[in-house]
Amino acid sequence: MNRDERVVRELVSAYGRTYAEEAGIRLADTPQPLYRLLVLSLLLSARIRASVAVAAARALHEDRLDTPRRMADADWQRRVDALGRGGYRRYDERTATQLGDGAELLDERWGGDLRRLHEEAGGDTGELKRLLQEEPGVGPAGADIFLREAQRVWPEVGPYLDGKALDGADRLGLPKDPQKLTELAGDTEPAVLAAALVRAALDKDVAEDCLQRAA
Repeated sequence: MNRDERVVRELVSAYGRTYAEEAGIRLADTPQPLYRLLVLSLLLSARIRASVAVAAARALHEDRLDTPRRMADADWQRRVDALGRGGYRRYDERTATQLGDGAELLDERWGGDLRRLHEEAGGDTGELKRLLQEEPGVGPAGADIFLREAQRVWPEVGPYLDGKALDGADRLGLPKDPQKLTELAGDTEPAVLAAALVRAALDKDVAEDCLQRAA
């Protein structure tokens, strides 16, 4: 086993947990978990700690704001309060509006079912990313987050290692090439590899820990 293989093995072993898993989302190709992933992706894309975004996603779920219809039917203050309970206070008012508007759009255009958006993209990842960004509050970063995680249930998207994941590879001294990285990871799911690389990109202590383990 060469140096790069050891680094990837240690990274995945210690930090190979998707953000959906951390938020308590049992990801499946069904409407509710896909919607919860979209909400999580929107929250994670803001300039805020990932742990806060995950906590806010959990708080929304605990308040049963976990389908487009329920999100749209909830009043704005209820969404603000749920985000606040998750510690998501810096952007809570704007985000509460985006969540309501986005839920309405998703319900009206795709019947509240992201599988229909997926179908509309016709297997084109670029088109899928474009359609996701029609959702209020979901920009390029949010779409990348969604696709990194959704490749677990939409495997034709993968291996989806976006710029943030490749930043993690660079920090670890690994090749910034998705194909080479997936080869180094062996049987590891691309979604798990992507999440672990992102954790290394966001936290230099993660990278240093993995490098020490692999030495």
